[in-house]
Order: sequence, then structure tokens, then C-alpha cells
Amino acid sequence: MSVSETFAPSVDAGRAGRFSWRARLAIAATLAAAAVAAYLLMRTGADDALRWDLRFGPSFERRLRTVAAIALAAFCQGVATVLFHTVTHNRILTPSIIGLDALYVLIQTVGVAIVGARFVDNSDTVWQFLLQTAAMVLFAGVLYRWMFSGRFASLFLLLLAGVVMGLAFRALSEFLQRLISPSDFDALQIKLFGRLGSVNIELLPIAAVICAVVGVIVWRRRRVLDVLLLGRESATGLGVDHRRELTLALVLIAVLVSVSTALVGPLTFFGFIIATLAYQLAGDWRHRATVPMAVLLGVFTLAVGQFVLTNVFYAAGTLTVIIEFCGGVVFLAILLLRKGTL
Repeated sequence: MSVSETFAPSVDAGRAGRFSWRARLAIAATLAAAAVAAYLLMRTGADDALRWDLRFGPSFERRLRTVAAIALAAFCQGVATVLFHTVTHNRILTPSIIGLDALYVLIQTVGVAIVGARFVDNSDTVWQFLLQTAAMVLFAGVLYRWMFSGRFASLFLLLLAGVVMGLAFRALSEFLQRLISPSDFDALQIKLFGRLGSVNIELLPIAAVICAVVGVIVWRRRRVLDVLLLGRESATGLGVDHRRELTLALVLIAVLVSVSTALVGPLTFFGFIIATLAYQLAGDWRHRATVPMAVLLGVFTLAVGQFVLTNVFYAAGTLTVIIEFCGGVVFLAILLLRKGTL
């Protein structure tokens, strides 16, 4: 049995023949570039009409910084979610099930409980970004080592342990949040929601380098990841060291989710949305198509959302809250209540 036959649910054969996967990626790249250009260069005037704004001042630099954060968040979440679906063979899971988002919330809560609101004011510094990322990656590494070193090592046992640890982290965070002062709690809430427009520009090069390294590794191993879609027995029969590749993929997922969370905050359902759309629109089940498509859809989604939020609602809200709400609706209404769509 071929890989395409085994992974047939991910490809709509009737639609895949209309455009090749390369053409689909080109269309997605064009739409993403257009959305980014619209966000950078168009503004709503005093008469509520959209106009081109070609002035390269502080406002443009701020929007450019937001675009960089959008690209990094889309890359991290898109690649991490596709890889997570590959290793778990389950498309209703997200990398947040490991507990990294809950650990980030706990780190922020403990910091505010000890230091106060000053912890939030200084939380976008380079050293705190590196420490938070390192703490989340270290937690994932310890969890992987613990779950995969025993006699009864199992990926599903790892996921179960991640769920339990995440619940424990959330419970401890909620307990500490009840003890801090109201002013510190208000300051803490800023860090508990995804933020794209207030990212420290000094963090972007560091995150970009990490993403570039992970991207090269994923792209060079894309064919091995295709084989992992067959399952452990078939992959082993084809000469792939399943446990090693599984562990490597999980480490890369932990790095990407940690970088994204430390940079822009928790994005629980965002990766799930763009990965699900990528499977439907890529026109090919291979990672050469699904991974870039997920990233491009992520850039398009965030850029369009930021454009609408800025020019229609005048930034009166948080984009990531809307995305998480829409992601929850898609998760419940479309994928769980309709059988056969996965």
C-alpha cells in the first residue's frame, strides 16, 4: 500500500487535480503577500475611507515589526502543528496538549506573585525571553526523557502526562492569581493573551534564527516525515528509526511552540486552524506542500485579521482572542460534530 493510499483522508482527489500543489502554494503566497502589503500600506482616513499610506515613519516601523511577529508566529504554529499531527496520527490534537502553554502561564504568574507588576514590565527583555524559552524546552525534554526511557514507553502515555501536567500548572496558576493584588492581576492579564503589536524588536532576530534552523531541519527531513505517516511498523520496515525520528520531531515541536509562546503569548487553536485548512487546500499529502501551505495560511490569516482590527475596529480588541474563539468554533462545530471530516 502506498503512502498516498494510507493517508488518503488528507487529500480530496477531485479537487487536487484542478491545480497542482505548486500552483496552490503560489496562490497562497500571493494572497499572503497582498494581505501583508494591505496591512503595511493602507489606512482608514478621517472620512472612514481606506487610502494608501506610503509614509515611512514610526507608524510604518511599528507595523513592520508586527508583520515580522506575524510571520514568526505563523511559522512556529503552522510547522509545529503539522509535525504534531504527523507523529500522533490525530488531527484533533494541538501541541498545547503537552502543557507548554500552561507552563508559560505559570511562569508569568509566579513572576508577578514574587516581583509584582514590574515582572510584566520587564518580561520582553532578551534574557527573560531566552529563560522562558529554555524553561519550556527543558520541561518538554524532561517529559520526553521520562516517558520514552521506560520499558512501557508510549506516545499516548506522553500525551496523557502532558495533559495532567498542564492541568496541574493551570490549577497552580489560578491559585496564585487569587492571591496577588488586583493591580498585579490586571498587569498579568496582558501577558496571558497572544499579542502581535507589542513585541520587543530585539527578540525578533533571535526568534528568526531559531526558526530558520528548525525550518532547515524540517525541510531536509520532509521525506522521512512522509514515511512517519505510515505508522511505526511500516516506517520501521522501510528502514526508519521510528523512536529517534519521533523524539526529534517532538523536540522541534517543543522548540517552535516555546519560541512562539515566549514571543507573542499563547496561541492554542491558531495552529490547529491553519493546519486543518492546509490539509484541505494543499492538494498534496506530503510535507513539501502541507507545511508551507500552513505557514502561508497563517501569515494570511493574521495579516487580514490585523488589517481588519486596525482599520475597522480601530484596534479595539485583541486579534488572538478572536482567533482562539473562531478556532474553538471550528474545532467543535466542524470537526467533532461532523463525522468523517478528519
